[in-house]
Formats: sequence, structure tokens, C-alpha cells
Amino acid sequence: MKWYQVKEQAAGLKRLLFMYYLYRICGKKAVKCLTFFVTFFAFIFGKEVRGYSKKYLPEAGVKPTLVNQFRHFLSYSDILIDNMETFINKFDPHNITFADEDTKNEFFNCVIQKKGGFFISSHLGNIHVLRSFLSAKYDKYNVHVNIFLSENQCKIFNEFIRRIMVPQADVTTYPVEQINVSTPIEIKEKLDRGELVFIAGDRVSETGSTVFQTKFLGRTVEFPLGTFTFAKLMDCPTFFIVLVKTKGDKYITYIEKAPVNQKEMQTAYVKFLENLTRRYPLQFYHFYDIFVDGKTGEK
Repeated sequence: MKWYQVKEQAAGLKRLLFMYYLYRICGKKAVKCLTFFVTFFAFIFGKEVRGYSKKYLPEAGVKPTLVNQFRHFLSYSDILIDNMETFINKFDPHNITFADEDTKNEFFNCVIQKKGGFFISSHLGNIHVLRSFLSAKYDKYNVHVNIFLSENQCKIFNEFIRRIMVPQADVTTYPVEQINVSTPIEIKEKLDRGELVFIAGDRVSETGSTVFQTKFLGRTVEFPLGTFTFAKLMDCPTFFIVLVKTKGDKYITYIEKAPVNQKEMQTAYVKFLENLTRRYPLQFYHFYDIFVDGKTGEK
């Protein structure tokens, strides 16, 4: 089963709005408390999705116990709260740090010197909180961020922002299903103006786009070839990026400069993502069967 065949229960518009109003009235502790119980019931009744977590965890070096499966679910619910705080400009940008000073400087140069930057993200950790950092740190540089999301995610994001009427950073969302021959031209012009582009490199498209198979966590998986072809066409600084959560609502940003050659870029991305997934296995949010080699996943 592919990711788009699994109905996403946790991040719908109504749930985000409910979290927002509860946050405004009762504060973050109340939202966290409610989220715990909602996650618990989703876990109990989500047999199929729970099975995907059980299949994935041992490949990442985690015993697939019920406790660890629930921790996997709860970790995902926890970042939804951070996302909601990011959307309403309440997430503290000081909670975001960088793991490496050199790549941090390269990232800063993309913004300050208006070089533009193409960032290949993933569903490991939480890339969305980076918007809080960019908004606070670089507001005077007028950073424009372009994000490629699924069509459904774009609708939810845009409608949620419209409903809450909170001033937002300069962000444009693009549905990945609607990428066409004119999209690279438009994005290239944006990059040349010094804008930033973010697109995930670890989920295949619902439209049936070309994929490449590779070994990941010792198993065979499929990644979208189009993301890396897109990056190559842009002919600009390209980076892999992951933000993972640590204690106290803090995040560490990992960035790696991508090779210029496309095949080398694909290999380097898989290695980058695999290394960090093994370090932060409960923050790899693919609640579907990512493996295509037919093994059981049990150890």
C-alpha cells in the first residue's frame, strides 16, 4: 500500500482548527493532554497503520513492541502541535539550532546573499518549523519560501491560514500533483531572485511518476526520481535538510550539500536520510508499507 492510499487522520483541517482554538483558550498543556488521548484511541483502533509501524521499527533498530509503536504514533502527534504553533507564529525560533557550523553558514549565505537554494527534505522529523526560524531571523531580508506539498496538504494549509487570519511569512505552496512543463521555469526564476525551494525526496507521487529503487535500512524502497531531476535542472546550490526534535521542544537542523551529479545526489540523499533515520527512528513518519521487496520485516 502506498502513502496516498492511507487515509491521514491526524492533520485534517477540522483537527487543526480545534487544536488552534483549544490552544488559544486553554494553552499548550491542554492541547498536549488532549492529543495524548486522541493518539491513544487512534492507536488502539488503527490496526492497519499500527502494523506498518511494527514492520518498519525493527528495520530501524527498534524493538516493535506495543510501547514503541505507541511512542512512534505519539511522536507524530507531538510535531503536529509544533506545526500548529508555527502556523500561528507562536513557535520559538530560538529552539532551532544547527548541527554543523559550516553547512549552517552555507544555508545563511543562500538567504543573506540572495543566491537561492533548493532543499530536498523528507518525512523524517519536522521541516515545517524552519519557517519560524526564517521568519524571525531573516524578516529584514524578505525571504520567500516555496514549498511543494501534496494537493490535499496544500488545501489544508491554505484554508487553515485563511481561517485563523494570522499574518504569515512569505510562503507559496505548490501541489506536487500539478507540476507541469512550466513549473521548472517558474521555480528557476524564483531561485534566481534568491528565493528558497523545499520539496520532499522520500515519497513517490500519486500521479505515478518515475521512481528509482534503492536499498534503505537494508530493504528495497522506492524514491521519486522527479525530485532529483528537478534539482539538477535548477542548476543552483542544492542541499539535503532534516530537522529532528529533541528534549524541551528543541530542534536540531541537519544540512548536507548535495553532489552536482544526479545519480550521486540520489545515492548521497539516501545515505543522509538512512543515517539520520537510524539515529531518530521514532521520527520517521511513513505510516504505510515503504518496503517493496516482500520481506516480513520481523526480526
